[in-house]
Amino acid sequence: MDTPLIDTEHLAKVYTDGTEALSDASITIVRGEFVAIIGPSGSGKSTLLHILGFLDPPTSGMYRYNGVLSTELGATLARVRNEQIGFVFQQFNLLPQESVRDNVYMPLYYSGVPRSAWTKRAERAVASVGLTHRLHARAYTLSGGEKQRVAIARALINDPALILADEPTGNLDSVAGKAVMDILARLHAEGRTIVLITHDLGIAAHAQRTIVVRDGRVVQDESSRPL
Repeated sequence: MDTPLIDTEHLAKVYTDGTEALSDASITIVRGEFVAIIGPSGSGKSTLLHILGFLDPPTSGMYRYNGVLSTELGATLARVRNEQIGFVFQQFNLLPQESVRDNVYMPLYYSGVPRSAWTKRAERAVASVGLTHRLHARAYTLSGGEKQRVAIARALINDPALILADEPTGNLDSVAGKAVMDILARLHAEGRTIVLITHDLGIAAHAQRTIVVRDGRVVQDESSRPL
């Protein structure tokens, strides 16, 4: 059996103010899956995503990424996060005064990719989301849907195996949202693992598998009975 890309046991996250955002999250995701994690606001789903992306450490529990414990990644953790994981957020997180190309460049500043290769990489990533004609436009001039497609291009710049998308259609109308989901579906078809956070059952339906989080716990997986 292949090593799971993501394997967690009893993850918990308690913040310094005592807020328990996650209390018991055990999931396994194999390479190439498209998984939607759903739940109401405050359920802990975004906290789980942040832990999976090494943006926030768990308070307790085990997280093994591609067979390696997160606690053993040490000095390589930042490199794994930058080169193997692409992030897409609801708020886009673009630099408004910078061009599309320069926004897409951002992960390359923290990588070992030579500067001479940046332009080709950026052009390829931007083309993959259909925005070549906007390559030199400043981010503030873009529509919401275009901003999210730029964010996806930025996530792709280092050719990651894993895409983590947190409510990627939350700020978009239905037409722009469909365009974003079509891109994610294509990336999955190309072999990437997609983990999507959403509260929208219609969006979750694009995934192969749905995991339900409620009150900080994984309470249901579509392939199993409720826990």
